Amino acid sequence: MPELPEVETVKRTLNILVAGKTIERVTVGLPRIIQRPEDIRQFCVWLEGQTIHTVERRGKFLRILLDDYTLVSHLRMEGRYGLYHRNDPAEKHTHVVFHFTDGTELRYKDVRQFGTMHLFPKGQELREPPLNKLGLEPLDDTFTFSAFRDAIAHRTTKIKPLLLNQAYIVGIGNIYVDEALFLAGIHPEREARSLSTKELKLLYNAIIRTLREAVEAGGSSIKSYVNGQGEMGMFQFRLKAYGRANEPCTGCGRPIVKTVVAGRGTHYCPQCQPFKPLKQKRQ
Repeated sequence: MPELPEVETVKRTLNILVAGKTIERVTVGLPRIIQRPEDIRQFCVWLEGQTIHTVERRGKFLRILLDDYTLVSHLRMEGRYGLYHRNDPAEKHTHVVFHFTDGTELRYKDVRQFGTMHLFPKGQELREPPLNKLGLEPLDDTFTFSAFRDAIAHRTTKIKPLLLNQAYIVGIGNIYVDEALFLAGIHPEREARSLSTKELKLLYNAIIRTLREAVEAGGSSIKSYVNGQGEMGMFQFRLKAYGRANEPCTGCGRPIVKTVVAGRGTHYCPQCQPFKPLKQKRQ
């Protein structure tokens, strides 16, 4: 958390709040957040005088495009951005501040302190970590059924951890994997190679539908997530599986089960998402 829908919402909000603003200076209170360059002073110097042109997203990463550089930001568990006036008192856990020439400030807060920032010469960010080995974008035109099938169909890995692996498909975290698998009627511990073509198509469509609906709802505020304007997401009120352990399934009425798959809390309906062994794939 946050996952693709939440990062997409933050991206859209930041484009409203800070696009066109020019950075006067940068203050870094927690150096370990800055992963590149190693010299924090260099990070601050490079950003002085740079104008923010747009904010884009790659998977769960924000790409803040400036005149000459791209700032790659990962919010991790509880990172958040907010726009303030320079006279507003700084809140606790504010670690990086971008001071703009118009007297406003973009402040990065992170209670857990797991967030990261990488600064690259523009264009170089796509050729180096952390963006260079990311998989398919599920809301992009390149995310065709053929590309999806080729990425996962023959894998022996269980389908849930495979979908969580950002090297294959990006942006889908624990919440939306559970929701997509529920919508597709697929047990989270099925091997990817056990899925029939029909099941793969159901899952492909379920991923797109789940993420699009979540983006439209502004994401899910399960814990502390809010967008750059302090607004909660609303998709948590539409969840069919995630977080609903022991509640009745919306499809059959039987209790939703919570278990652990690949170290992650996992929610599913045993009736609507039956486990099918590999031998049943041949039809």
